[in-house]
Amino acid sequence: MARGTLVQKIIERHMLSGEALPGARIGLKIDQTLTQDATGTMAYLELEAMNVEKVRTELSVSYVDHNMSQNGPENRNDHLYLQTVAQAKSVLFSRPGNGICHQVHLERFGAPGKTLLGSDSHTPTGGGLGMLSIGAGGLDVALAMAGKPFRMSYPHVVGVKLSGKLRPWVSAKDIILKMLQTLSTKGNVGKLVEYFGDALPSLSVPERATVCNMGAELGVTSSIFPSDKMTKAFLKAQGRLSDWVLLEKDPDAEYDELIEIDLSTLEPLAACPSSPDKIKSISELSGIPVDQVIIGSCTNSSYADLMLVTEMLKGKTVHKNVSLSIAPGSRQVLSMLGKSGALASLIASGARILESACGPCIGQGMSPADNTVSLRTFNRNFAGRTGTKNDKAYLVSPAVAATAALKGVVADPASLGIPFPTIKSPAKFLVDDEMIIRPDGEKIEIIRKPTIGRPPVNTPMPESIDGRVIIKTGDKITTDHIMPAGQFLKFRSNIPVYANYVFDCFNEKGRKSFSERALEAKGMGLSGIIVGGESYGQGSSREHAAICPMYLGIRVLIAKSIERIHAANLLNFGILPLAFADDSDYGRISEGDALRICEIRKSLRVGETLGTTLEKQDGAKLELLLKHSLTADDIDVILAGGILNAC
Repeated sequence: MARGTLVQKIIERHMLSGEALPGARIGLKIDQTLTQDATGTMAYLELEAMNVEKVRTELSVSYVDHNMSQNGPENRNDHLYLQTVAQAKSVLFSRPGNGICHQVHLERFGAPGKTLLGSDSHTPTGGGLGMLSIGAGGLDVALAMAGKPFRMSYPHVVGVKLSGKLRPWVSAKDIILKMLQTLSTKGNVGKLVEYFGDALPSLSVPERATVCNMGAELGVTSSIFPSDKMTKAFLKAQGRLSDWVLLEKDPDAEYDELIEIDLSTLEPLAACPSSPDKIKSISELSGIPVDQVIIGSCTNSSYADLMLVTEMLKGKTVHKNVSLSIAPGSRQVLSMLGKSGALASLIASGARILESACGPCIGQGMSPADNTVSLRTFNRNFAGRTGTKNDKAYLVSPAVAATAALKGVVADPASLGIPFPTIKSPAKFLVDDEMIIRPDGEKIEIIRKPTIGRPPVNTPMPESIDGRVIIKTGDKITTDHIMPAGQFLKFRSNIPVYANYVFDCFNEKGRKSFSERALEAKGMGLSGIIVGGESYGQGSSREHAAICPMYLGIRVLIAKSIERIHAANLLNFGILPLAFADDSDYGRISEGDALRICEIRKSLRVGETLGTTLEKQDGAKLELLLKHSLTADDIDVILAGGILNAC
């Protein structure tokens, strides 16, 4: 077992229950929370359902950065609810236009040694400051705001020793792409990555945040850097020196697993369509024609990122065949670009300036043309996430993106033949928190427009389940597959409507949709069952990937493996997460088959396996063995039909 690590020190100070043994369930005190508008509305509705008068954290912030398009009233309805419920519950409210939650939280609120729980999978961005920052479903965040401990597995700590120094045109994005090439996007549940080594003094906080942000794609619980002189300099420049503390691992710290990366050996990399771990070097991809370039997202939209792009584009014009868009990560970044003259330079080059929000990263506009290449500085490139079904999205660094914008093809930035721009971290950032509304203690009426629904509640788990397999999926199914964002995102507060689009990407013309098949089974008194392959539930923290299937009558998910956040969301809403005792049984099940699981309540209490009868559509019957890894507390939640029933 690892010892003397930074992770262990922070957990030790916050652990309220459980044992410090890898895999053991622990309860963690949460200091700060964040929500964003795509997940926040449901989180605050859930908080209200718990009858919590005021949040019980040190700090909670509600951000608006996802649902910005306001095509119809739904998004603005959400924003009005979020602003007023924040005031009522003593939560800070970051107004639309103030920036992306992770970038703003890093700038204005993150603090070394604190714990942060966010209803967004990229919350680990805060690890760049030495915070233990974890993404979770909205209900888990609501529980944390209510003062409840966060339930998680004590992590298997992966130490990553960074040595050397990044060469010109190689960036922090290439560090995390190298990590994805090494560990892939699956098989890392229960792990937490801690970076250390001689290279750290050369990596700024925004660079560290980039690495931690995209660590979410590894499937690990979180990622973290120590709090050192670089952290101190960043916080001082943000006017928050009082938040700095020195936090480092012990000199003789030992890790459960060790990876070593010499930064001087890295080269510019890209994640190819359509997975963040499909890594190739830019030299291998050189010459591929590019139609679209977008620079931004919570991964690469800092002041330093965009100043580098500015220097590369200065005095030049974007290639005639390329559409270039740039989204600054925060109002602070956008304001500083404006005051320095960089914004005018970017506009002169032909760049289209987007608002400081998530936008294209979650399929909210700027979809590429059919069968064209889009280079993005984002964190995910799952198929169809751009809003174009046959997309070809590559994930790259800002330098590689800017190079493609100028040349019209994928190319190594060194091929531009210009000196590498040295971007210095500002000695003082432009601080203006006027777009953050702080609660003033006055009583306020919470605004609920017609599209603001109520969180649906499941029923207790029955003694036995007669079920039908509504869908069988393959490996690496993401929450984007389950619950699409893009044009459907505005329905997140209205579960009956949003549930119509569950597994929309698999719906075929001429046959009943997933939601129709699930409701048909529910009407016949049958429980819906989903069967998945490896790494089911990758990607975002969107709890709607559990809420909407639950609303449609899904009671059981059986998969070879389930990713951490999604497994927790299933549990929270009373969907039983099971695995195959023998993975070969996956091949014996087909969509439409019947499954009968007897004595569920008793079986969950007495062991880790459940006997199941599979009835094929031709009448043949087979016996399967399924397994679970639920704790006694988890079982109580499942039997109650979810957390809201168990509270």
